[in-house]
Amino acid sequence: MSESLGLTGPLQAAIAEAEELIANAPFIRTEADRLEGYDYLAGRIRMAMQTAFDYDLEQPLFVNPTHQFSKQGLDNPDAVYLNAFLREGVEYVVRGRRGTSADLSFQVMGGAYSADSAATSLMAFDERELEVSADGTFSFTYVAEPGAKTLIVREVFNDWDTEERGTITIERTDTLGRARRELSAATLKKKYEVAARSLVGSIQTWFAFPHFFQFKEPVNTLTVPTSTPGGLSSQFSSIGHYELAEDEAMIVTVPRCDDCTYQAIQIGSDWYASTDYETHQTSLTKAQAVADDDGVLRFVISERPPGTGGTPVANWLETTGHRTGPIMLRWQQLTRDLTAADGPVVEIVPVAEVAGRLPSMVALTEAEYAARITARQRAVARRMLS
Repeated sequence: MSESLGLTGPLQAAIAEAEELIANAPFIRTEADRLEGYDYLAGRIRMAMQTAFDYDLEQPLFVNPTHQFSKQGLDNPDAVYLNAFLREGVEYVVRGRRGTSADLSFQVMGGAYSADSAATSLMAFDERELEVSADGTFSFTYVAEPGAKTLIVREVFNDWDTEERGTITIERTDTLGRARRELSAATLKKKYEVAARSLVGSIQTWFAFPHFFQFKEPVNTLTVPTSTPGGLSSQFSSIGHYELAEDEAMIVTVPRCDDCTYQAIQIGSDWYASTDYETHQTSLTKAQAVADDDGVLRFVISERPPGTGGTPVANWLETTGHRTGPIMLRWQQLTRDLTAADGPVVEIVPVAEVAGRLPSMVALTEAEYAARITARQRAVARRMLS
């Protein structure tokens, strides 16, 4: 006769608590906002289950907790994120084959982001510090230092159409060849409890996080590029948040940077997550954008298409119904520090006046814009399947 072990109780309670947090989020204005929140909740549940059940301190592996079905922390549409949990004092071997993406970086974090503070970065470097063989393979050994909790790998793509993913694995040298521990009720109970804490904690964290950074800035402004706090060793970023009426546009003007392998802009939602970057153009890299003759990238952020007669243009970022949201520009694998002259300038104008404010504007037909979206969909699918 079957008998319930009652192990899922904490997770059931956490899902109910998380639903209340989502349903009553202070920034919800419309029913569309609320429905987006419930979709976001599904991603948080997925992430919580991965965190609790896929991670294994004895037999570690890289898990992808952030993707188009599980968005968090203003996730970068151009990045594949991989995480592995660490145990202090243990030796790990990381092996891989370098793909052709613009950037492959590694970061060791102490602790985790919370609603009260950011996690501590203990070490950060990119593949330029690795010995990569002619066939693209590499390996390195790392003994987890005091406080080390997570190894994060980011593979970032500048050209979605041509760059390809590499491969990567992690091994704990002292547990190779050893069978995984047998399941027990106590172990499963702990896993469900971890999932419960992770679910509620992640929602509370990302509700609070933008107030540490983006919301400290005046609306409709962007910061001077600075080294990303707690981030990668060679990454600079500029941050802000927008508020636009349906008939308004933000023009973001920034020099194209050739002293980095990756440069991009994205907008997000008030859930502090990326918006639909598969079937809408809500982010652009320097490879995807069109630079003017003066070497400057000029992006237009708006709800309505800013071209003459309401047509889409090459450097348009769609707000997809979000009147407000965060903005972030990133530069990675820089060979020099950036200054204010490398950063963005912002102007708010009526959508009808955008064309008159730009030196040139590449208009797209509906078919051309649909082809762009098709390419985005196919590129995201390739990254997920790789």
